[in-house]
Amino acid sequence: MSRPSLDPVRWTPPPAAAPSPTPSGLAGLRVLQTSGHGTEDVLVRADGTILTGVDDGRILAIDPATGLETQVADTEGRPLGLEHHPDGGYVVCDAHRGLLHLDDDGTIEVLADSFAGEYFVFCNNAAVAADGTIWFTDSSTKFGIEHWKADLIEHRPTGRLFRRDPDGTLTLLLDGLAFANGVALAADESFVVVAETAGYCLRRLWLTGERAGSTEPFGPALPGFPDNIATGDDGLVWVTIASPRDRTLDALLPRAPWIRRLVWALPDRLQPQPQPVIRVQAYAADGSLMHDVAGTHPGFGTPTGVRRSGDRVWMGSLEQTSIAVFDLP
Repeated sequence: MSRPSLDPVRWTPPPAAAPSPTPSGLAGLRVLQTSGHGTEDVLVRADGTILTGVDDGRILAIDPATGLETQVADTEGRPLGLEHHPDGGYVVCDAHRGLLHLDDDGTIEVLADSFAGEYFVFCNNAAVAADGTIWFTDSSTKFGIEHWKADLIEHRPTGRLFRRDPDGTLTLLLDGLAFANGVALAADESFVVVAETAGYCLRRLWLTGERAGSTEPFGPALPGFPDNIATGDDGLVWVTIASPRDRTLDALLPRAPWIRRLVWALPDRLQPQPQPVIRVQAYAADGSLMHDVAGTHPGFGTPTGVRRSGDRVWMGSLEQTSIAVFDLP
């Protein structure tokens, strides 16, 4: 597949946040293999099985006790973000097909695949309210999932956050986001948080109250690239740090744009690469850090999906053939 051209823009990365206390270790980490690659997100079902999508289009259910796998559906696209729908079934963000609904019997319905006459390029992650309202991201209007790295290197933000009302109405809420990625809805549905992967940050959009419609940073500048985020059953916003900040990329971003065009022309192995470490964080509604967990494991790394359920935290990864779980510190 030929690479798209880049039109880089200068950008000065924010200073790294002040060092936090040493992260907790990954207590009781366990890895479960799947038959696919790219387990980008994870979702805990009512029966305790773990749902994940892989890069050949399949959505799989994994039994956490036995590791047995069942195919739930095939989107014939690239399933990424997964969420429960209050009326039953699941909301699926498919990078190729858009926003989907997966019924319990495996039937797939397209909820939204375009806006203002233009198809979504990179539908990524969602959050769903009790009334069925869906907030979801389109990471880029230029680069699809096959060239996700191009968006980070170019750094000309085109990511968007949308709302889909239960009647099907689509509203563009935010644009110009630096690789719009994970979405999480506050437990009281007063705000939604969106991750800007290329900006090393989270952004809060207020939905209710005097500040409704306004945005602000949520928490500090992050220690790496945030990917999927999700509100846990503890009410905290859980965040995957897919990879630490890359010193080479940080050094290149403020410099002459032509340098990054040269970098993009290099073989992939010579470009900045995600690191196979594990790090997830959790933030309270006021943006304060409540959990910071990090470590390494030979069978898992580069987490891109996270889900806190009970005393366990589940993870998926765009770069792995496995999902993983650790005990809450």
